Amino acid sequence: MTPERRDPAVPTATYRLQLQPGFPFAAAAEAVPYLASLGVSHLHLSPVLEAVPGSQHGYDVVDHARVREELGGEEGLRELSRTARRHGLGLVVDIVPNHMAMSPRHNAALWDVLRDGPSSRRARWFDIDWEAQGGQVLLPVLGGPLGEEADRLKVDGDVLRYYDHTFPLREGTAGLPLPQLLDAQWYRPVWWRLARTELNYRRFFSISELIGVRVEDPEVFEVTHGKILELLHGGVIDGLRVDHPDGLADPDGYLRRLHEATGGRWTVVEKILADGEPLPPSWPVAGTTGYDALRHVDGVFTDPAGFGELLGRYRAFAAPQTDRGGDWDATVRRAAYKVLTHELATEMDRLTRTAVRLCATAPETALRDRAPWALRTALLELLVRLDVYRPYASVDAASVVTEEAADGARRAFAVPEEAGAVDVVRDLVLGRYGDGPAHVEFRTRFAQTASALRAKSVEDTAFYRYVPLLSATEVGGEPGDPAVDPDRFHAYCARVQRDWPVTGTVLSTHDAKRSADVRAALHVLTECPERWADLLAGVSRTGDGVPDAQLAWAAWQTVFGLGPAEEERVQAALLKHVREAGLFTSWTEQEPPYEEAVARFVSAGPCGVPGRKVAEFRASLEPHIRANVLGAALVHLTMPGVPDLYQGTEHEYRALVDPDNRRPVRFGEDGGDKEAVTRAALALRARRPELFGETASYEPLTAEGPAAAHCLAFARSGEVITAVTRLSLRLADSGGWHDTRLPLPPGRWADVHDAGREFSGEVPAAELFAALPVALLERVPE
Repeated sequence: MTPERRDPAVPTATYRLQLQPGFPFAAAAEAVPYLASLGVSHLHLSPVLEAVPGSQHGYDVVDHARVREELGGEEGLRELSRTARRHGLGLVVDIVPNHMAMSPRHNAALWDVLRDGPSSRRARWFDIDWEAQGGQVLLPVLGGPLGEEADRLKVDGDVLRYYDHTFPLREGTAGLPLPQLLDAQWYRPVWWRLARTELNYRRFFSISELIGVRVEDPEVFEVTHGKILELLHGGVIDGLRVDHPDGLADPDGYLRRLHEATGGRWTVVEKILADGEPLPPSWPVAGTTGYDALRHVDGVFTDPAGFGELLGRYRAFAAPQTDRGGDWDATVRRAAYKVLTHELATEMDRLTRTAVRLCATAPETALRDRAPWALRTALLELLVRLDVYRPYASVDAASVVTEEAADGARRAFAVPEEAGAVDVVRDLVLGRYGDGPAHVEFRTRFAQTASALRAKSVEDTAFYRYVPLLSATEVGGEPGDPAVDPDRFHAYCARVQRDWPVTGTVLSTHDAKRSADVRAALHVLTECPERWADLLAGVSRTGDGVPDAQLAWAAWQTVFGLGPAEEERVQAALLKHVREAGLFTSWTEQEPPYEEAVARFVSAGPCGVPGRKVAEFRASLEPHIRANVLGAALVHLTMPGVPDLYQGTEHEYRALVDPDNRRPVRFGEDGGDKEAVTRAALALRARRPELFGETASYEPLTAEGPAAAHCLAFARSGEVITAVTRLSLRLADSGGWHDTRLPLPPGRWADVHDAGREFSGEVPAAELFAALPVALLERVPE
């Protein structure tokens, strides 16, 4: 039975603020009057608990019991809440249950564990494999091998120092010579490069600076959630956004415990759903943070035929290898192999050891006599074939680790009899051998490894290798098939309204590779792929200062989507791009000559004189970019779910991957048509929330006539109509709307943007979209 998901204060719309030392609670409070006038119901705050000093994001929490002092401390948060409430706003806060900062001098709990080892009262907090590395926590902090760095390790009283790193010394060891002193500790400082293969604590993805927290332990849950729950029940905050639940040992159990502890407050989870993957129906949450909505909104403004042609042009221009950017599925598969054997090698080793130990000690004879290499191969081949982030206890694991995946994994074995290891591993994942502690641990490690793999191989690798259309390479996106036709979009919205009516929806986030307005511009390229390819042929010459053609294709798209901007922003984004792609350089194996060549190319090409031609081309397409920007904004604000506006996106907002998208914004500037559309839709949601909430309805409306496919329209609860123009460049090229009409439901309908306009019956599309490429209509009372 699905648990009740009611909440005493469901938002009508939220507004995301990126808190940081340069934008603390007091600055957020100053923005409250403006944000209240905008029409949102809640401020959505990035993490507020104590983090590493100077952190620009707050996800590196060091103390769950304190509100971050650099932001103004608890009193600053309480004052922000009071200010918000005086203006009719509530607060939603981002929480980070999965990990903490691996910074002992700031993280008191971690300090205790490193000092006292497994006997520490806080040892149960962290996901540490004490059986590995001789019982010492491996700390990858040294700039080189110990022999080269030993002179920089200094004993200072009861602590060990290495540059700005500080570690506790085990009692009675301070006077030992350095080699013996290091051997006597519960930790071992090592060269940072050993993290990839030797680490014995769970990380956030492959980020060694973030250590996994065991919130599945009731005591750890209580301690790490006490302050947030106090603020929630004390009326300071109203709802929660849960960061990365896929990293947890037991997301199902965690969310049930959180639901009970909060009393059922509105909570959304940062769950990335693959195309067609449903959110587990038993989860007692309002829904996701909205990347699934982002994919569908973007998709409806993407031309399917044009994308196919653009893909062909990209392949001709860049000539990428099939599995290194030429084919989406092959690119993901190759990236997954690389991630498991490199970035996540230590996680793979731990999972393999868990499987080997389980099989060696299991009472079932079917599990015995399995070679470690065979189990490792089976794990590897199954993991790279998963199409979603991970299995869950509440979902049939056979729908995740499918028989099709197992069949492909078996073919990786040269000797068919040894391929039986695949069936052993799959049966263990499916729980067919029982639920003993060892079985549960194996399933947990498998799921956590799977989620880290998906994030690293898809979002952080393949998205930077497969680049025919950069707007499709977004979190939650489906770059191999990015277009969404109107029927599919309507079906998605109907499911959301039926199953998760107050889920979150987004278009831009702090994790987005590109803001919605940048992507809106890039969508237009699917409507003119030939013109785009011809333009690039004129401005880009392979071999003429171009380090590689795939990078060139991505770089030209970047400046087209972003528009005129400072060169350093483009340079920073493209340097991150090539390092994430990992084809010629990477974060850990940097190739300065290649990176310098990229910088020279970007400066001379996309950000140089040839870039002006791209800017001119973009300017010629401005009406169609505008149609996409306004269309996406209005659809987002009126479709099923609770829209979350990222800071600054009520105006035209062009940003690239972080940290570019975390720059300060100016509130209260004139945002033109986009702000007018945003204000109108938010005011309507605030004035008539019942039309958009849990009891609302969603009805597709279908235009008629030769250009009907260019009109996307729907009604909410029979009282509000949204209509937008899609693929407007194709529309213009075909001669416009002609006699296309949109039949409206019975009654008279007023234009929310222009109170003087009313419509009824069959409205000519040319008349409906005469002033703007979008229309928001409200039924006129009889």
